Amino acid sequence: MNPIFNRANLAFCHDLAMTGLGFVLSMYLRTSEFFLPNYWDVTVNGLLVILPISIVVYRFLGLYRGIWRYASLQDLLQLTKAVTTVTLAFILAMFLFNRLHTVPRSLPVILWFVLMILLGGPRFVYRLLRDSRKAARFSGGAGAGERVPVLLFGVGDGAELFIRAITNDPYSAYRVVGVLDEKGRRVGRAIHGVPVLGHIDDLDAVVAGLVARKIQPQRLILTQGNGEIDGALVRQLVDQTARLGLTLGRLPSLTEFKEAVSEGKIELRPIAIQDLLGRPQAVLNREAIRTLVAGRRVLITGAGGTIGGELSRQLATLGPTRLILLDNSEFNLYAIDMELGERHAGLDRERLLCDVRDRDQLMRIFDSRRPDLVFHAAALKHVPLVEENLTQGALTNAIGTRNVADACRSAGTIAMVLISTDKAIRPSSVMGATKRFAEAYVQSLDVRSPTGGDSPELATRFMTVRFGNVLGSSGSVVPLFQRQLSRGGPITVTHPEMRRYFMTVEEAVQLVLQASAYGVANRSQRGKIFVLDMGEPVRIVDLARQMIRLAGLRPEADVRIEFTGLRPGEKLFEELLSAEEAPTHAEADGIFIASPRLIDYGLMNRASQELETAARAGDEQRASTILHNIVPDFRSVAADTASRA
Repeated sequence: MNPIFNRANLAFCHDLAMTGLGFVLSMYLRTSEFFLPNYWDVTVNGLLVILPISIVVYRFLGLYRGIWRYASLQDLLQLTKAVTTVTLAFILAMFLFNRLHTVPRSLPVILWFVLMILLGGPRFVYRLLRDSRKAARFSGGAGAGERVPVLLFGVGDGAELFIRAITNDPYSAYRVVGVLDEKGRRVGRAIHGVPVLGHIDDLDAVVAGLVARKIQPQRLILTQGNGEIDGALVRQLVDQTARLGLTLGRLPSLTEFKEAVSEGKIELRPIAIQDLLGRPQAVLNREAIRTLVAGRRVLITGAGGTIGGELSRQLATLGPTRLILLDNSEFNLYAIDMELGERHAGLDRERLLCDVRDRDQLMRIFDSRRPDLVFHAAALKHVPLVEENLTQGALTNAIGTRNVADACRSAGTIAMVLISTDKAIRPSSVMGATKRFAEAYVQSLDVRSPTGGDSPELATRFMTVRFGNVLGSSGSVVPLFQRQLSRGGPITVTHPEMRRYFMTVEEAVQLVLQASAYGVANRSQRGKIFVLDMGEPVRIVDLARQMIRLAGLRPEADVRIEFTGLRPGEKLFEELLSAEEAPTHAEADGIFIASPRLIDYGLMNRASQELETAARAGDEQRASTILHNIVPDFRSVAADTASRA
């Protein structure tokens, strides 16, 4: 189209014409039969004043950035501002011209209302006509039968945006036939003409009612964002939709969805395993977290692992002066460094290949780099492997932690954070016992009186953060199930009653940082352990069934589930807290404070030396006995054998 005759210019010409017509009509409404004989000159002079004013005001206020077919409340506000400005400017100009001597006093009020009608009316009539044509096509007109009928779950911004977007898209693949309300308070109402049909508990009845009307919904779409819907409810919906023959999907986040709408690419997402475990998002004290990290040198051990890698990613965004990545795996260290280099090219970072078992090298690194904050994530964590390699688990998990803690104390580090596990509670495995040993050593250092003249406020703060399984981490059940599903099954589960706590790695690390900031700010909590709120435990067999359903298959019918029995060191139930630890809620959201039994530093120091000697000598029996002495509630075949010897 010729740029002179584009739609914005045509709209501009329309508004000028309506403004002129509106002024004449306002004069006529005010003066009636006296209009022509007495007010013709006033009308002509008024037109010569108001039209130039309108040209300037309409252009200056950007009245033509909006599109008539999408006329909205924002456009109405902009139009109101323009009409008001034109009216006031006209009064001022006429006052300067002739002191309003010939202008009727009520004219400005009449003029304002007439202009609002003449300028706004055509816009909203146009929008109404387009919407009615689209609604007819959307609900039953041409092409409606080719669209996939879907139900929405959730009455909120996501549902409104989705319905509006597909209504305005003639090529949309979806047709919304109803909405379900989680709370049931809006049943009987409608969103852009789409009825809210019932509560989520009414899903069976809603689907049956639609089928009776020869409308077969094929998909249920969750409109809430991540963290806005409880994981237990998602698991319930997976079961219900599978039984009703529906597939379950969800919208992306509102920000991503708005971008997709603007690009004309509306894509639904499948339910991810993270959605099955969702819980209300903890309220993060982001200012405290940033204050903890910004402007400081931060070192991460195990920086290439699941937890260490996510720590590296999140810490890189918080403004450290230097990020020191330490790992004994060349590939893992290379991978996380490359990722950070691509995302944060200006970040000062250093890569160090080092094993936390190597005390001398650790001491040299800490003495030369002087890190302010240390996050110790390096560990051996696979329960059956550590069970079969007791001395290696002791050297990495217990002695490695001692080495890092001693290096922090020697270098004057502000705080060290040990990443621990729920398996340290009443451990039944070597892995759990070695992590509890590490917790006890860090605790003993935290409460030990500072030496060298340091005050307690200046002494290194040693903290432990304990949580359960991280979803999708290496060696966890989710990647295993995904591999088994890709081969067509069977899926192997150790026991039908096995339960575990799960948390996404992003959420776990956010809460680790929150706990760390809280611990540094509250030094009165020395010797305590911070435990993350993991929500409710999940049965592993239920998780397996839901993953099968998410793959569009039927448990047992399409994919078998086999029970293989508990592996060495495994428990049916993991615990995050024990009654003896007297847990309390922290002031920071999502965190508990536990008070485990304290062991004197002198005893822990001697025990760690003896454990290192036994482990380096390959004496599993002696190493097991030492672990059992420090962790008396450690119960395993190896521990019982050592205690009887």
